[in-house]
Amino acid sequence: MTIDQTFSSPAPSEANGQDLRAVIVLGPTATGKTRLGVDLARRFNGEIVSADSRQVYRGMDIGTGKDLNEYGSGADRVPVHLVDLIHPMQTYHLFHYLKDARTALRGIVNAGKQAFIVGGTPLYINALLENYKMEGGPPTQDLRRTLEQLGREQLLVKLQQEAPDIYERTDKTQRKRILRGLEIARTRGHNDSDLPELRLNALLIAPYYHRKTVHARIEKRLEQRLQKGLVEEVQSLHDKEGLTWERLQSFGLEYRYVARCLMGELTVEDMRAQLLAKIRRFAKSQDVWFRKMEREGKDIYWIPKGDPDKAAKYVEQFLRGDKLPPPMLRLKDRLYGPRAN
Repeated sequence: MTIDQTFSSPAPSEANGQDLRAVIVLGPTATGKTRLGVDLARRFNGEIVSADSRQVYRGMDIGTGKDLNEYGSGADRVPVHLVDLIHPMQTYHLFHYLKDARTALRGIVNAGKQAFIVGGTPLYINALLENYKMEGGPPTQDLRRTLEQLGREQLLVKLQQEAPDIYERTDKTQRKRILRGLEIARTRGHNDSDLPELRLNALLIAPYYHRKTVHARIEKRLEQRLQKGLVEEVQSLHDKEGLTWERLQSFGLEYRYVARCLMGELTVEDMRAQLLAKIRRFAKSQDVWFRKMEREGKDIYWIPKGDPDKAAKYVEQFLRGDKLPPPMLRLKDRLYGPRAN
């Protein structure tokens, strides 16, 4: 069987109890996940569902690395779902993602296409793999605004009073976990019946680079984003879209440190240096998550330098139903620190 642009694979039907078959392209930041995912989707008649917690927001293009040009244009464009869904003033949580992603994945398969999930938010990916069920209803802006006016100790008291069981399993040091615990407690009457379940049969593929190479790629990408107008993007989101500096900082590293620069808290040089260090640390934390996935028994096929031809061979075997060999490389066996390999 040869791999070509018109590859067509039989789509599993949920009606007959089969798991939905999907290829997941994951991995640390700045390793070329989008490019690899698009290449594979072209080869295997696929469509992409983004698994990025920030790319759902319109107008946040440079800082989130949407790389929309990678998907092509016109008849050559690879369809991508869950990008540019909402205004950044709106909230979007895991509950919303699971609902939208599962709907999109079903639609892709029902159209006779191959589903690809591409992104760097491990929580989203793991939630799909584990078929998360979410207790309580989705977060609401009104309830969240009310609760956010309270201090952490006040929130903890309320959580302990209203839901001792949730209180016991909540990380007391994480304010956002406490907030979500109270939201769950107050929306228990609204279960997740409107959150569609979806079991995945998934192949996990990730580009692999030496740690030093990842650091160099992060630095190069940061310089490119600054040259493309990252600072101007953040300024525009504040001036034209009405996002407060606090809201912008909640969107993660690029927006946090550029906002602090625009507020006059950091010089451009300090902003760049601190942002670079933080992104590199973030990449290490992603590695920790992927190692955890491997220790839990999930096979991740790390592809040296993201070679699309090597990745395509695994995809071909997977879609054909062949038994795949064990991964040649496991991140959990690699070293950290100065001797990292």
